[in-house]
Amino acid sequence: MKPALLLLSALALGAAAAHADAPATPPLAEAQQALVEAALASDYAWRQTAALADGIGHRLSGSPGAAAAVQYVAAELRRLGLEARLEPVKVPHWQRGAEEAALVAWPGRPEGLEQRLALLTLGGSVATPAQGLVAPVLPVRDYAELERLGRAGVAGRIVLYTAAYDEALNQGGYAGNAYGGAVDYRVNGASRAAALGAVAALNRSAGWGDNRLPHTGSLRYAEGVAKIPAAALSSEDAMLIERLAAQGEVRLRLKLTPRTLPDADSYNVVADLKGRERPEEVVVISGHLDSWDVGTGAQDDASGVAVAMQAAQLMKRLGLVPRRTLRVIAWMNEENGLAGAKAYAAAHAAELGQHVAAIEMDMGAGHPMGFRAQVPPQAMPMLAPLAKLLAGIGAGVVQHSLDGVGADIGPLAKAGVPGFAPLVDGRDYFRIHHTEADTLDKINPRHLAENAAVLSALAYTLAEGEALPRLPASAP
Repeated sequence: MKPALLLLSALALGAAAAHADAPATPPLAEAQQALVEAALASDYAWRQTAALADGIGHRLSGSPGAAAAVQYVAAELRRLGLEARLEPVKVPHWQRGAEEAALVAWPGRPEGLEQRLALLTLGGSVATPAQGLVAPVLPVRDYAELERLGRAGVAGRIVLYTAAYDEALNQGGYAGNAYGGAVDYRVNGASRAAALGAVAALNRSAGWGDNRLPHTGSLRYAEGVAKIPAAALSSEDAMLIERLAAQGEVRLRLKLTPRTLPDADSYNVVADLKGRERPEEVVVISGHLDSWDVGTGAQDDASGVAVAMQAAQLMKRLGLVPRRTLRVIAWMNEENGLAGAKAYAAAHAAELGQHVAAIEMDMGAGHPMGFRAQVPPQAMPMLAPLAKLLAGIGAGVVQHSLDGVGADIGPLAKAGVPGFAPLVDGRDYFRIHHTEADTLDKINPRHLAENAAVLSALAYTLAEGEALPRLPASAP
């Protein structure tokens, strides 16, 4: 047994002899070290990720997989001895259906040939007509080019946004920025095209890789604009169309059959490890339980839920009861609506002033270099001792964030709650993000354990140490 674990065991035994109902409270630095060592030696987070990804599979909101995952996580947290409950959430219930696309005309096409395309319908998309549609494809680089063409150049066509995920930016360590440069065309592109009369919208996948894997994700339809079907093409197929269209007209046959059903009943899983002195004060540690219906959602975000569960599991195992309550949340519906985050903020509105901090892991399980902190600048020195300890496992960077650090904890940040997320090496994350390749084999068990070490130590620090200053509250 490592020295920190030996010391904690001795302290716990001594306390048990003197006060059977009062566990020892070791110095903060010793508890932090013990949590890091225990996390690195444990496969608990791996086993929980496997239970969700392999044992259940995809967990799109409203699906049987999502319902099974809710029950599994709640039962496991109760088994650990936490006070677990299911908090109701109404969630979108969208089903993908069939999806087919093929090029049926292009310059120099030999008689009778077609070229099949790899694509995924975007979450929330409407269907094409039952028989599908055939129309010319119009590649555009950006919205400025779309607007220059105007209705005369766009009406009756399928718009293809060719903006690429910036792989150079990604390899330089700015994966989130690379994603942000491409994802707007997925989210808002359909309505921008529909406003000019397009009959469908496609986007080059908001991700990178060379395996002809399309990346799905949600779209957002603008009020007062016709809803048109939308899908993401693999990067290779988007580039193919761009090359062919430079030579002359390209026509595409598209058939998408998604359905939007009435909103479904679901739940956030919420479980508390009650604080020993200030149980009314809460530190949230979380991941989102839903996933897209492609792959098995291992990185996005079974790994985040598993690490949140492990933080509580380690504290229970080591006999650590922090001053404040540690609250594990498995959010529902991050991917296509954030209904779980909104429902929690509304249900707990009167208590958000007593939420001391919130952590969310939702950028995959790459090697953590430290953590991101959405806190007032004066709070940064308070995090320095933990950063120094985590430097021992290569995770000592604390990055100050002026923006949000997690979608589900965004409503809490608006209420003034400091927010945190692991700062991970995300260079490979957007290769599999929202694709059929998001499966358990892509997770490095050591990196997952490192994330558990970072976030368990961070969660205990926030629940045990001095409270951080709050963020300025902003309008909802």
